[in-house]
Amino acid sequence: MPRKGENIYKRRDGRWEGRYIIGYSESGKAKYRSVYGHNYTEVKEKLLPMKISSASSIVPCHVTVAELFEEWLSVVKLRVKPSTYANYAMKVEKHIMPAFGGLRYDLLTMQMLNAFIETKINSGLSSKYVSDIIMVFKTMAKYADKIYGFRNILANISIMKEPKDELLLLTPFHQRRLCGFLLNNLNKTTLCVLLSLYTGLRVGEVCGLKWGDIDFERSILTVKRTVQRISAGSHMTRIIVDTPKSRASSRYIPIPNTIMKLLRESRSNNNHYILSGSEKIMEPRTLQRRFQEILKKAGLPSVNYHCLRHMFATNCLQAGFDIKTLSEILGHSNIIYLIKSSSKSDELCSLQSFLLNAKIRSFI
Repeated sequence: MPRKGENIYKRRDGRWEGRYIIGYSESGKAKYRSVYGHNYTEVKEKLLPMKISSASSIVPCHVTVAELFEEWLSVVKLRVKPSTYANYAMKVEKHIMPAFGGLRYDLLTMQMLNAFIETKINSGLSSKYVSDIIMVFKTMAKYADKIYGFRNILANISIMKEPKDELLLLTPFHQRRLCGFLLNNLNKTTLCVLLSLYTGLRVGEVCGLKWGDIDFERSILTVKRTVQRISAGSHMTRIIVDTPKSRASSRYIPIPNTIMKLLRESRSNNNHYILSGSEKIMEPRTLQRRFQEILKKAGLPSVNYHCLRHMFATNCLQAGFDIKTLSEILGHSNIIYLIKSSSKSDELCSLQSFLLNAKIRSFI
């Protein structure tokens, strides 16, 4: 006997009929097609593949883009780091919802999405940023396809990414000048800038570094946390202290002898952050702003704080460091790492002599 919900029944002419949904009308009424057979079993066997093949193009018309994103974000929130979730939620709220939020998901078209991409790029956003927005949309679409069998209109959407601008780094001459300025003006901030330059720490990792993370016996620091400012919704932000960005980012880093000497002289309470000198966090934006002030006072070109990390990697490679070990020190998930330097000079910063004195090896 047919079971309730199968939509299989015996017609008056003696044949059996099974119906499956192929879509929905503008009013929300389901549209059906039918298969026929001499008995219930025959119709059931015919009906199953038709239901499967049509499922990918069926979306209940009452489901909007906003409703699907709300559900997807609630699931994602349980699986990703708070900073990643905040990034997704910000892109959805700021960019996707104003354009598509109230639209029925099944009415999305390639033309709409391409027009959206063009509008965002013409507004001044980089192709990389727009690509990130579309990637969030794509991830939700995959979820909707996997969970509900909804047609994934974004499957073939792609954006041509612009080539990255060559990162501006300080020349070896400017690096020596920076080192000299930092050493002659020692304080909590300049000490942390030296740490980034000599160990490749990210700005958030430096802000999250505590005195207790330094092994003064073995001259090693442990990266346990990172500080970030993330979106809190409604144009608000908040500071969070979280674990590093990936498993590889939780790592041990050998400290050059010269830097260890400075750390020993400045050593404080194990629970205090090195940068703030207390249990209070100093956020990355503050350190980045102070770094710009340091460059200005030292008469050096303005470069991004993250360039300290690139300069560390460049100097290590030029000094002949093992690539795998360097990759682990930097916290990369693999050893494929492209170094772009604005200087082709063979002249090296005095930093390298310090690094060569350190016993560089993997502690992971």
